[in-house]
Parts: sequence; structure tokens; C-alpha cells
Amino acid sequence: MARPRQITDEQIVDAARSAFLEQGFGATTAEIARRAGVSEGTLFKRFTSKEELFEVAVGLRDYGQWRAALLGLVGQGEVRRNLETTALAILNESGQLMPNLVAMFSRGYDPSHNPMLDRLDDPVRRDADVLAEYLRAETRLGRLRPHDVDVTALTLMGALTHYIHREHMLPPQGREVLDDGRMVRGLLDVLWPGLAP
Repeated sequence: MARPRQITDEQIVDAARSAFLEQGFGATTAEIARRAGVSEGTLFKRFTSKEELFEVAVGLRDYGQWRAALLGLVGQGEVRRNLETTALAILNESGQLMPNLVAMFSRGYDPSHNPMLDRLDDPVRRDADVLAEYLRAETRLGRLRPHDVDVTALTLMGALTHYIHREHMLPPQGREVLDDGRMVRGLLDVLWPGLAP
């Protein structure tokens, strides 16, 4: 009979997250194993590589769940409400992921020195592509006015990305903090008149 695991995968992930946030991607698997209270061999039995462990620890695996949800809404409900719900989901997922990604960039922005950048594969571009796909489908159904969906998607993602950096990554430094709901409603108030059929 196999002995039950005493250290859970989640405990290993917590140790890895702690090490990556302190030391960036350069944190060694030996250090992660030490923090988790397991051997490096155990670490690699549970996770195939340091890169896989990093993806799980910083939340890369969980990011992007809103994409399938949005594409499943084509032709359903109110388009503006779908966009608002999606924007809030993007802010929620990104707000959790972005602080952790700072650890990755501590290794540099050149993919030859930081293989995790290749694994990221430009998520902001993929996000804009999914938004454009949704907008294109709703336009074909006559639920949106014909427009340049790529520009609209980039505008939405650009505004949301800037907001995440400003409100979730930088200290307020005396300015009023803008909440997610106000941001999303205000953004759609600006964009919707050009999109409404």
C-alpha cells in the first residue's frame, strides 16, 4: 500500500510562489524543495519541470477562463452586459496574475534569456483576438453596428491593461482609487454609442 502524501501539491506550489516572488524565475528547484520540505526528486515527480511549476505558482494556468465564457455568449443576452461581465472577469483574473508576473520579468525581457516569455505567447494579443472574435460574431448577427472590431478589441484591452497597472500595480500616492465596476461602466459608456446597432 502506498504511503499517503504528507506534503500536498498546494504546499509545494505555495513554496514555489514564495521563492519566485522573492528571487524571480532564478529561484532554484533546490530552494523550492527546501521550502516545501520535500526532495528535488519529489518535486519533479509532481511537476515535470521548473517552468511548469512556475506556471502553476504564478497563476498562468488559470488565466483566460473568461475567453471561452465570452465566446459562449455569442447571440445571447445583451451585448453590452456581456462586455461588462467579461471586462470585470478580465480585471479579476489579470489583477491576480499581474503581480506574480513581475517575478518572471526579473529575469529579463529577452526570450533567449527567459524561456518563460515564449510560453506566455503574448496573452494581451490573444485576449484582444478573442474579444475581436466575439465582436465580429455579434456584428454578423446584427447585434452590433459594423465597425473595426480589431481596433475596438485593442482599445478595450489597452484601457483594461492600463487600469490594471495603475490600480493594481502602482501605489495610489494620494490619488483616488478607481474601483473595477466604475472603470468598466465608464469605459462602456464611452465605447457603446459607437457599437450599438
